Amino acid sequence: MRGRFWGLLGVVAVGLVACAGIVAAQTSAQGDGGGAYASGKYQNLFAAQGHSEAEVRDHIEAGYQQLFHGNPNTEAIFFPAGQNANGPLAYITDWANYDARTEGMSYGMMVSVQLNHKAEFDALWNWAMTYMYISDPNHPSHGYFSWSVRTDGRPNDETAAPDGEEYFVMALYFAGNRWGNGTGIYDYKAMADRLLHTMRHREVMTGPTKFGPRTEGAETDETHAMIRFVPGKWGDFTDPSYHLPAFYELWARWGPAEDREFWARAAEVSRKFFVASTNPQTGLAPDYANFDGTPKTLFGSTGAFGYDAWRTASNWSVDWAWWGKSPSERVLSDRIQGFFTAQGKACADRYTLEGKSLSAGHPGAPGASCSPGLTGTNAVASLAATNPHAGEFVSALWATPAPTGGQRYYDGLLWLMSTMHVGGEYRILAPK
Repeated sequence: MRGRFWGLLGVVAVGLVACAGIVAAQTSAQGDGGGAYASGKYQNLFAAQGHSEAEVRDHIEAGYQQLFHGNPNTEAIFFPAGQNANGPLAYITDWANYDARTEGMSYGMMVSVQLNHKAEFDALWNWAMTYMYISDPNHPSHGYFSWSVRTDGRPNDETAAPDGEEYFVMALYFAGNRWGNGTGIYDYKAMADRLLHTMRHREVMTGPTKFGPRTEGAETDETHAMIRFVPGKWGDFTDPSYHLPAFYELWARWGPAEDREFWARAAEVSRKFFVASTNPQTGLAPDYANFDGTPKTLFGSTGAFGYDAWRTASNWSVDWAWWGKSPSERVLSDRIQGFFTAQGKACADRYTLEGKSLSAGHPGAPGASCSPGLTGTNAVASLAATNPHAGEFVSALWATPAPTGGQRYYDGLLWLMSTMHVGGEYRILAPK
């Protein structure tokens, strides 16, 4: 998400890295694997603990309604913003930082298509295309979205954060598959194809922005077959939480034909990269990393486990649940859950990769030890975990209410997506 710190506004080589206790799976880029894509069956870990499927669906929908249509002062992160020629507009705002981000906008679109809320999906996409998309062919970020803008549409920056583009693409493909494709910006598949092509093939451009000159290029690194942290500004490295092999497998099937081999390769690379970038004892990943998996410290403690990195365990666990191609992901889930089990009631938000606390947490439920977003992603790890404590993380998420107050943006979206994953309601929406 371009870093929680910056947000305050203020493989081939990878595959050779040895990590104790894990042998990277020798899986083929071909085939459908052994997960939900092949079987059509999704785990419902809440139901496994005695909650009915209807109760789980109601729990998820209630969380969605609170975050999207609840009290605007204390609960909601979704806000209607009038309309234009393309229809209604709405944005999702980060209350802690008073902005709208491609991360949150694309997450909002993803949960909306998963839960079949087309009006909210279209209003968010319209707002993103109206206020965030950079259409000027002479702009260095042409074809991308400004990662952070004020809620009146004025940019805080005019460069991209690739996690936003990744989720936009996947949400758009799912929308086209679920609802069919319309025209203009609502031709979902055409928009996804265009953006996905840009992410890989955008030429390097240097030029002025409202915030000074920038040089931007592709959001992927061809040599390493990895997503970059940002296409140009701070050098060439990656963010482990941007690695989404579960999505890449779908792009290798549904995306532009000339790029399908690349995304199949990227999925395999990301699975190895999860092993290379996580600590062999704690299972913690850094916010930022070099392409060989070593931590990247850009500013503050970005080489440590922080807010971006909360998502990494969710990414590898969903990949296992959907594709079942890399058994190393099960080892990683057991490892990180072992670390957090040992933390007991003193879970922090940030740690060194070796496990030293760098900050306090902000628990979201009575008796909870971790922040709601981290509680969520740790529970998603149970989709891949085999350890005897995995169910405790599921129970902790069920007991954690949808977040309210000033931290409800990031915590809330991670809580909601995690609850959907764990409840079996975050699925591959395939072409009809």
